[in-house]
Amino acid sequence: MSNYQVIARKYRPQSFGELIGQGPVKVTLENAITQRRIAHGYIFAGQRGTGKTTVARIMARCLNCFEGPTPHPCGKCASCREIASGSAIDVIEIDAASNRGINEMRELRENVRFRPARDRYKVFIVDEAHQITNEAFNALLKTLEEPPEWVVFILCTTETHKIPTTIASRCQQFSFRSVDFEELVGRMQWICGEEGITADDDALAVLAQVGEGSVRDSLSALDQAIACCGTTLAAQDVRDLLGLFSLDTMGEVTAALEAGDSRKMLDLVQELERNGRSLQHFCRELARYLRNLLVARIAGPNTRLIAASPTEQAKLAEVSSRFSEEDLTRYLHLTLELFKELQYALQPRLLLELGLLRLVYAGRMVSLEQALAGGAPPSPVAPKAPPAAAGSGGATSRFAPRPSVASTSAAPPPSAPAPAAAASAAPPFTPTAPRTTAARPAAPPPPSEPAGPLPAPPGSLQDRLTQTLVEAGRKMSADAVAHAELVQAPDGITFRAPKEFSLSLRSAEIQKAVAALLGRPTKITVEVAEGRASASAAGPSAKAAPTPEENEAMERALANPDVQRFQELFPGSQVRRVDDLKNYEV
Repeated sequence: MSNYQVIARKYRPQSFGELIGQGPVKVTLENAITQRRIAHGYIFAGQRGTGKTTVARIMARCLNCFEGPTPHPCGKCASCREIASGSAIDVIEIDAASNRGINEMRELRENVRFRPARDRYKVFIVDEAHQITNEAFNALLKTLEEPPEWVVFILCTTETHKIPTTIASRCQQFSFRSVDFEELVGRMQWICGEEGITADDDALAVLAQVGEGSVRDSLSALDQAIACCGTTLAAQDVRDLLGLFSLDTMGEVTAALEAGDSRKMLDLVQELERNGRSLQHFCRELARYLRNLLVARIAGPNTRLIAASPTEQAKLAEVSSRFSEEDLTRYLHLTLELFKELQYALQPRLLLELGLLRLVYAGRMVSLEQALAGGAPPSPVAPKAPPAAAGSGGATSRFAPRPSVASTSAAPPPSAPAPAAAASAAPPFTPTAPRTTAARPAAPPPPSEPAGPLPAPPGSLQDRLTQTLVEAGRKMSADAVAHAELVQAPDGITFRAPKEFSLSLRSAEIQKAVAALLGRPTKITVEVAEGRASASAAGPSAKAAPTPEENEAMERALANPDVQRFQELFPGSQVRRVDDLKNYEV
């Protein structure tokens, strides 16, 4: 029969001095025992493996030691030895996961009435207390509120919110936090020294990362690594054993993001599938890796916010310097969304491939403010040309060099008017310059044709309707009427206008204005015309040459630096017309 004891039990703390990571809890309980301010009920709450049951046993030893109550139990008396081995008759440990009903609580209530057989206190340690039913808690309520002087209840739970408030209000509650990375690594280094194990810092860092602040989980992984690797632990061997991914593997993702290489992302998923790796676990590790990159980018190297060895932190800092905070934040958000979707995916490989491609596309995006400002995104990455396949979608790459203002204005599209030539002959821009409107890319009109709608004949219905809408503050409706062709007939009025103005022409404001002008309700019909409709009653083919004022307004608009920058960012855009705000003054 083997007498081997796992490391987590063999090196379980037996006193407050051996406890790590729970400073406030340790100090409070030591002072309470020293001052004889011992409560009848305690709630120890915290994540798994942080020492809740261990502290409960230490508390029982401190209360029942022959030299106590003392915060420093001797560890030699019969009470200390029996509590350490779990055989003390006056320390009752109850597993609430299997003893959660009202009958078990009634039995416990009856047991409370009897004095301890030998020790000073009868200590009840209830593990997983949140699994006790509400009826069972109610049966224990009166006993927990006014127990005999020799009884101490210690409720241990990982889900404190499930403890009824009536129970929590009768106990002192202690929150056990996760153990710091450095303390956990130091504890494993000491244990390896006691066991004669040689382990490098990276290997211990991997084991500490697996525990995620849980001492028991990390020590269980250490025990498993010793069984696999013997007396010498290497970081790569430990990663292979535990199914973890190295920084080099994760670096392939960031290299693909930096190069905008979609093909490399697909090859990575193929390699994971071929080796039988868990895609959900890979996505989870990728989210953790991106989070560490973001923290390293913000806080710099050698920060306590990253659970990694100094060597790994240096690598993270070097990789994070290639990306901006905005990019890393965007990558992390997309990866977390991908991980959530993978939990319920019927085709996880397809979903992972799509998610990684979205990361590549997200790296090519620029913010709206940067696009309008015409500047490059604040990324430390050197400009690189994206792959041909990636650039076929027409998206602007954040790695591609942006054309300068001079080079763009010197070679405009063949069908576009030359803004640079107009700017050289135009007067300087002043605050009274007219408002400009850029339309979607389209073939511009010839220079000899008018750039705006033809004015309606003075005193016509269209002219009076436009003026009425302007005076009523309905400038969008007035603009739509001005750009439409109005045909008046006995049975109603017909507007012929481009598609972008058709919705505004159907507004109720125009109906009311027409009824007010004609003195009767009138039927209004809107027809969508191909191209720009003339506002003149002479017919759609009638065109007038632009006036000198219109030419001057167009030249001043094209000389505006903001307009020039906008045309450089969107080469296919054209200035279709220029509106003078003076025409809309009421």
